Amino acid sequence: MYVCICFAVSETQLADVIDDGARTEEEVGDACGAGTGCGNCLERICDRLRAADPLHGLEISAVA
Repeated sequence: MYVCICFAVSETQLADVIDDGARTEEEVGDACGAGTGCGNCLERICDRLRAADPLHGLEISAVA
């Protein structure tokens, strides 16, 4: 199944990109193009990134 239709990126390809160290939407886009077209796949990409890193997308405030 495709995660990104614009660039024909499959779930397996996305998993490989994340396994290779991508931790942001921008890093995923740089590696395979997913998320850089229409943007409809960004939520699915975020879900996969969050599975790899539960803190993905959470703003961590510095303690003064």
